[in-house]
Amino acid sequence: MRTLWMALCALARLWPGALAGCAEAGRCCPGRDPTCFARGWRLDRVYGTCFCDEACRLTGDCCFDYSRACPARPCIVGEWSPWSGCADQCKPTARVRRRPVRQEPLNGGAPCPPLEERAGCLEYSTPEGQDCGHSFVPAFITTSAFNKERTRQAVSPQWSTDTEDAGYCMEFKTESLTPHCAMENRPLTRWMQYLREGYTVCVDCQPPAMNSVSLRCSGDGLDSDGNQTLHWQAIGNPRCQGTWKKVRRVDQCSCPAVHSFIFI
Repeated sequence: MRTLWMALCALARLWPGALAGCAEAGRCCPGRDPTCFARGWRLDRVYGTCFCDEACRLTGDCCFDYSRACPARPCIVGEWSPWSGCADQCKPTARVRRRPVRQEPLNGGAPCPPLEERAGCLEYSTPEGQDCGHSFVPAFITTSAFNKERTRQAVSPQWSTDTEDAGYCMEFKTESLTPHCAMENRPLTRWMQYLREGYTVCVDCQPPAMNSVSLRCSGDGLDSDGNQTLHWQAIGNPRCQGTWKKVRRVDQCSCPAVHSFIFI
């Protein structure tokens, strides 16, 4: 490239105007624009019509000074907004967060990353403050990582602030699941890929998912005899669902992190 540049400089002294390019033409165009061209040397060492639009990077017919005259500018995004509330109460739905674009990409700069993320959620009380946790059937589960975000403020008003129930863990053996679980690849729903037939999973029952009266999570299967087929559904993708059978109740979950979930 240095040899080419030296040759072009020598040619410029012999032939004024030979190095005309994007800078001299004052052209820098976004996207594909066939009218955005100049006359001069191209990067592929051909002299003639050269282009100053972003598409020239793909077609290889940029003017020799395109990178200098039209420097790449990457997309820059802002911080994530707080999570929205659930779209509905008393049934599994979705929450959303977004981030703004601070700078649009130009001249082949890095494109913007995803600007919106969605995750499953479920409210534990109606807008009027009525507890609705007892109506959740089948069992609704999500990744155990969500427990770090779930706070006591989300609990039903019936809960006393002095309530410090330690909760419990249910172990289940997965009997069946839909193929949609394995297809999930979104960052906040990728945990569904770890659901497998025949695997034992742990599901934590913790406040505020516990019913304030029974101190149990709906769908926990605690009353089943171990042979009863129970149903579950993943929050965030209603098509990811299946069946399992109760193994036992324990005070603390002991499954690997990828096979540990929580009732919601």
